[in-house]
This record gives sequence, C-alpha cells and structure tokens, in this order.
Amino acid sequence: MYHLARPKTDTVEEALAAAISSVGTADFIPTGLDYLRYIAPFRGCLLTLLNGTRRPVHLYDNVRVERRSEVVDRYLDGAYLLDPFYVAYRDYAPCDALRLNDVAPDRFQQSTYFKQYYHSIRLRDEMAILIDLPAGKHLFYSIGRLIDEPRFTAREITEFRRVLPVFSALNRRHFVHEAYNNGPSDEGVPAEEIDAALARFGTDHLTEREREIASLILKGHSSKSIARIISISPGTVKIHRKNMYRKLQISSQSELFSLFLSALSGIERV
Repeated sequence: MYHLARPKTDTVEEALAAAISSVGTADFIPTGLDYLRYIAPFRGCLLTLLNGTRRPVHLYDNVRVERRSEVVDRYLDGAYLLDPFYVAYRDYAPCDALRLNDVAPDRFQQSTYFKQYYHSIRLRDEMAILIDLPAGKHLFYSIGRLIDEPRFTAREITEFRRVLPVFSALNRRHFVHEAYNNGPSDEGVPAEEIDAALARFGTDHLTEREREIASLILKGHSSKSIARIISISPGTVKIHRKNMYRKLQISSQSELFSLFLSALSGIERV
C-alpha cells in the first residue's frame, strides 16, 4: 500500500545534514522522513496541515496511487473527525510525539471507524508528530506501521520526543518558505459548516444528548467512558443508545457510521 522509501544516507548525522540542506526545497518532506527513520523505522506517512476545525489540508503522502482513494481521500472527506489524534489536537493542540495508545478511547478497536477505515488500510500501529506553526496551525505527521510489523515501543516514542525540537525547528523554517499562511489552509471547510453538518445529523429524530452520545460511540468510547465524560450513569447511556438506534431505525454501529458520513456529505468544498 505504501511506497517504502529507503534512506539515502549512511548515518543519522548525514540524514540530519541532508534535511537541513533541503529546507525550502521540494525534497524537504521525504528527506526529513529519512532522518526520522533513523530514530525508528516506519513505512507509511500522511502529512496534513491542521487549522482549528477546518478540514485538514493534504500536504504529502507515500500511499500508492491505486489505494489513495480508500486511504487518503476517505480520511480527508470526513473520517478524520473520528481520528483519535485529530480529537487530541482539537482538545489541547499539542506539540508532541504521540502513540495511538496514548490518545485512543477505551473501545477504539471495537469502533466502526477502526473496523471500516483503520483496519481496512492494514495499519498495525500509528503515531503522530504534531508541530505547532504560527497563527494557531499545526503540522500533523501520521506515521504508520503495517499489520506485519511491530507496534511502536515506549523507547521509540521517547527517542522521537528527544529529536522533536530539532525536527520541529526544521519544519517551521521550511514552511516559512511556503505560502501556507494565506494558501491551502484557507481552502478547508469552515468550522461553522462542519458544525452545521454534524448538527443536522439526526436533528429530526434525536435529542441533543443522543447526538452527543452518538458522536462518542463513533469515536470508540464504551458506555462507562461516555458516562464518565458526560456525567451520567452507564445504564442511562445504554438507554439513550437503545432509543437512538430505534429512532434512526438502525441496529448496529456500522449503520450509525454510514449515517454519520452521509451527514458530512452535505458539506461543499470551498
């Protein structure tokens, strides 16, 4: 699914020197990724620009052309709203290196997002490098390992965090050379349009509380986790869920996921 890029240098020092030399050029992203691969190996990478609640802007990926629609386009068309890394970004906008286990809800692997999107692209594990830019924007490097590869270890995340100040400085310097302050980040979908689409989801049938619970279910939270977040009992969560499914005339989380994506399809790209 991914193009496996091989480092072009023999040592980590040479890789860092190459990344520094490529700042401001078209080679910066792949050269910077070569440097990161000396810290810990990985294959897949998707780089997006985040700007508040606007739709992420695609900057780079090494996904094979025949899989781009399933992997990249589907994510950018709305699946990103259920991505635990994107949720973490929205909650506290970190500049950090994070493993999926650091941010995923307690039932993430049982969520429809995981089963219908994440698992379908054959990822075994994922980590994020989030780098803050001026004007409240962030770079989001999504780095993946495939199903036949090991998970990222605590030691590897420690190493990524050790080099994060250097890698972040390189990215900030590079993206100063690019027209991102007034360019692609303004081509996303404004927050009010996304919020309006989400508000339309089940409006004719569901209460505000039921829509809130539906969103948390889709993100992979268990009844206990939802109860803790919105301060009600797990039993009450289950009652809301049962009523919600009845009102929407569905019987599964996969059907709920389909309705959710249908609600987002009403958003027009700018």
